[in-house]
This record gives sequence, structure tokens and C-alpha cells, in this order.
Amino acid sequence: MSEPILETDDLAIGYRTRRHAPHLVAERLDLRLYPGELVCLLGPNGAGKSTLLRTLAGMQPPLRGQLRLAGTDLYRLSPQELALRLAVVLTDRVEVGNLSVRTLTALGRYPHTGWRGRLTLSDEAAIDRALTAVGIADFAPRLINELSDGERQKVMIARALAQEPQLLLLDEPTAFLDLPRRVELMGLLRRLAREGERAVLLSTHDLDLALRGADQLWLLQPEGSIQVGVPEELVLNGAFQHAFRGAGVAFDACTGAFVFQHPPMGRIDLVGHDLAAVWTRRALEREGFVVSGHEDPPATLRVAIHDQEGQTVWRLHHEDTYQDFPTLSQTLRGVKTHWFAARTEQ
Repeated sequence: MSEPILETDDLAIGYRTRRHAPHLVAERLDLRLYPGELVCLLGPNGAGKSTLLRTLAGMQPPLRGQLRLAGTDLYRLSPQELALRLAVVLTDRVEVGNLSVRTLTALGRYPHTGWRGRLTLSDEAAIDRALTAVGIADFAPRLINELSDGERQKVMIARALAQEPQLLLLDEPTAFLDLPRRVELMGLLRRLAREGERAVLLSTHDLDLALRGADQLWLLQPEGSIQVGVPEELVLNGAFQHAFRGAGVAFDACTGAFVFQHPPMGRIDLVGHDLAAVWTRRALEREGFVVSGHEDPPATLRVAIHDQEGQTVWRLHHEDTYQDFPTLSQTLRGVKTHWFAARTEQ
């Protein structure tokens, strides 16, 4: 295995104050980040994700411990040396007036240009590569204030790539994006890590995407510790559930999703094995019903999914009667009507 790009030993992060003892956020952080890896930093609000990212970026000194970037103490690097190895993309929306996409991307080359700041042919080629890598080469002449949030985020990543860093740190890069753009951006970052043999570390609240897209998770726990592993490992050992447990909400390790916790309304049978059955089960469980398995005794209500002349039909059985519904919405209303009527009779 290659040497880590970023490594920490017994790192403690937090804040120093003049009048009081240091405020400790997390400690005993022994972390390794390797070339080609996409790592997601997760944790509940207040766990210290931003503090850790600022410390790893050299923007905030650690309380103790060692932090090395490509084998060198990060805090011994000059600002220019640091900028040649590490790039940061922050959450804040950048207001850059009438700069063009290419001009903003070119700002990433200044660690390479010296005090005169002149772009050489080599610098121009690096800018072209960065724009192409994130898929916005055609946007080069456009003004930043004409772009959508997703397009702006790609420009900021292109600017960071123009630095040609070994390590790319991103703070909540998907925060202002809709779901398709979040999925697209996560795929882009994964590809940039793989193809460029660089390490990518991003903090995120997008737990589902992190579980699906990250090579490793760094999971900050509320008590100030951190757990590291592949996503599936942290689900299997319970670390994920522990970090994000909350009143009325639980993480379902079988589905990899968060679910509402509420007293079950009742049992219901479901007959069907196609895609409609999968989403019907989800709808029934969301309404508070326990969908019975084959080994359970028959329930009073049963939904059977049929195909009639190419159309999906939901058949609701209640005792010796049944009723067909052409949509899932109508089926759910029928289920609740029967269930409430049965409770009233009791």
C-alpha cells in the first residue's frame, strides 16, 4: 500500500482561550488518508466536523498531537508549500462579482506562479485540465453570477484542482444542491480521487450518499471519539446507529435508512414481489402498519397486487370481501378506513 497523504497521531482538537482552559472537542484521533480514497467525515451537529477540517487544513492549531501532510509536519510548511499540497473548498457562497469561470479557476494557479503572478502555457494547460475534469470546459467564458449553485460549486472544485493538490478538503459541498446534483457531485469527487491518485476528504450531512459512495467513513461520536471504517463495517458494529440516534427516529441497519419510531397501528398482509410491492410495503410501514411475513398467522387486512391488462391494481381484502384500487394513494385510504372502522367497532 502507498504511504498516507495525511496522517495524525494522538490528535486533539478544540479551542484555546485566554482566560479559560482549552475547550476540547475531540481527542485520540489516529487517522490515515491514502491516495485514491474518498473519505466522508460524518457526525451529529456539534460533534466537531468543522473543527477537525479546519485543523487538518492548517487553519486552526491542534491542542496536541501530530499532523503530517505527505510525511511533513503540516504546521512547519510555509503557506505556499501548503497550497501546493492541499486545497480547500468551503461551504460559504463566494461572491466574486463579474469574474468569469476561467478567471476564477485560474486563481488556483497562484501558488505555482511566483510573486509576478503570470500564467505560463503550463499553467493554462492545468486550468484546462481542471475545467475538463469537472465537466465545465464549455462554461469557461461565462460569468460566475450567471451560474446555478451546482455550477458554482463545480467552479470552486475546478479552482481547487487547478492547484494540483495531493489532498482536497471540502466542507459540506452538497449543502445547497438538490438530490440529483448531490449524487452527481459525489460521483465526480469519487472519480477525481480515483483518476488523480489524490485523497479527497469531505464533511457532509448527507448520510445516505456517504454510505453509498465513500471508501471510508470517519465518524465523530458525540462524546468526542472517532470511529473509522468502511461504511458497511460501521453499520454492522452499531457505530452509525449510536452516533445518530434521536427521539422518535432510528437507523434501520437492514435498509440503510432512517425511520420514524411510533407505536404500530396494526398488522397487514402484503402479497406481491415486484417493484410495486416494494414501495407498497414502504408506504404501509410509513403509515405505522407492521407488514406480516409468511410465517405469521393471517392478518385481518390483506393487500394483494395484481396486473390487469398491463395496469397495476391493488386489491384490499377484508374478511370475505375485497375492493380494487387503481392507485397506491387510494389503497392507503382504503386500508386506513377499514382499520379505523374495525377499531370503532371494538
